[in-house]
This record gives sequence, structure tokens and C-alpha cells, in this order.
Amino acid sequence: MTDLTDRTIKALRSEFDELAALVRGFGEEDLARQSGAAEWDVSQVLSHLGSGAEINLAALEGAVQGAGAPGMEFIQGVWGRWDAMSRVQRAEGFVTANEALVRRFEELDPQTRGDVRVHLWFPTEPVDVASFGAMRLSEVAHHTWDVKVALDSGATLNPETVELLVDRVGSVLGFAGKPAGLGGGQATVAVHITSPERSFGLDIREAVALVDVPDAPDAVLTAPAEWWLRLVVGRHAPEHTPAAVEVTGAVTLDDLRRVFPGY
Repeated sequence: MTDLTDRTIKALRSEFDELAALVRGFGEEDLARQSGAAEWDVSQVLSHLGSGAEINLAALEGAVQGAGAPGMEFIQGVWGRWDAMSRVQRAEGFVTANEALVRRFEELDPQTRGDVRVHLWFPTEPVDVASFGAMRLSEVAHHTWDVKVALDSGATLNPETVELLVDRVGSVLGFAGKPAGLGGGQATVAVHITSPERSFGLDIREAVALVDVPDAPDAVLTAPAEWWLRLVVGRHAPEHTPAAVEVTGAVTLDDLRRVFPGY
């Protein structure tokens, strides 16, 4: 687990450094661009990442110091402060807050990385540092994509990050997947992804879940792994879908987009 934790923290550093380098060159016009998140401009994405960094840092410190998870009063205060910032303040604050969080992850000694369990601010069991870091990595990676795609419609997730996240996606399907997207129907989909290669089944019934590859699927999805990750979190508009994505059978690509509307 220590190696996985180390790799996750290194990926967090890489993701942050890449986005921070972009943000430092942004002017007001860049910050006002429509991001890949439908309801946010670029500055609002940075606000979300900045406030999230403060909350994650409080949770990490609470775990290390034994104080527990941050309370809702603290969290709402963080959200309110970031919401009130100007676009430029959000950009500057994003860099400062995320540097502090990534540096705190990096400062954790090997024993702490292996032993500490982080209590979160919503109902769930405490998680180890590798899982906590992966949750943050997923958020940072997809919101980094939200920013990059404002400048480049062909933007993709970083390969190193995809490698770390691809086997964790099942944990969010119950929340991210909406079976009603099939209009009352049910289906099983065989999914084959590349870079890295994986094959599994997608069961869409009362809930959406990963299963073994079905013997007789209703449809087959073939796609790059990075696009599969983006599909699950709703970053799947036609203009951001590579030609390598293919769906055959009774379920269409638009059906899958409705099953994963984003959050």
C-alpha cells in the first residue's frame, strides 16, 4: 500500500503543478471562459478546487493530530469565503491552497502514510491515505480537464493518473450512474478499455454496477480508459469524445451519456 500511496501523492503533485503553471498565465478573460463543467467558468472550477483543498487539508490534519473530520460550520465558512472572491482572487487562492495540501501529503512519513485513517465530513468509514489521496486525485484530475478543455477541446486526462484511478471507478458508480437514463429499460454492457487494458461488464438495472464481462451483453463499449473515466463523471460531450470510442448493440452512446449525466 505504501508504494500506491507514494505514487498517488506524486500524481497529485504532477496534476497540481501542471494546472498551476496554466493558471499563473491566465488573465481575467481566461478565468471567465466556459469550463468543461457546464455551470462554471474557469474561475469557479478553481474556487471549487481551492475550497476543496482547504477542507481536505483540515481532514488530513485532523487525522494526523487525532482531531477528526472538519465540521459543517467550518466547511460552509470555507465555501462562503471562496464564493465571495473575485476571479483573480480565486486563481491566486487556488495556487496557495493546493500547494499547502500537496505539500502536507508529501511531508507524511512512511509510517503515517501507512497507518493513518482519515475521517471524512460525510457519512462513510474512515479511509487510508492512499484512498483519501485517490479521491482528491480524481477530483483534481477531472477539474484540471475542465480547465484545459476551455483552451483545447481535445484535452485528455494524464496517463499516470488514469493508471491510478481506473481500478477505483467502481466505488462511484452507485452515485454517478442513473439507470433512469435508459428510460425505464435495463441493459448489460461489455466494456473494453485501452491504455491500460481492462474488460468488465456494466450492469444497468435498479442501480449501475460493475460486473464480470457478460456472455451475451446488450451492447459493447470500446474506448480509451481516460474517456471511460470521463464518461462516468459526465465529461463526455460529442466534441470531447475521441474517434476511438465505439458502441455497438441495443444501447447507444447517447444512452450511456444519459446514464452518466455528471455531478
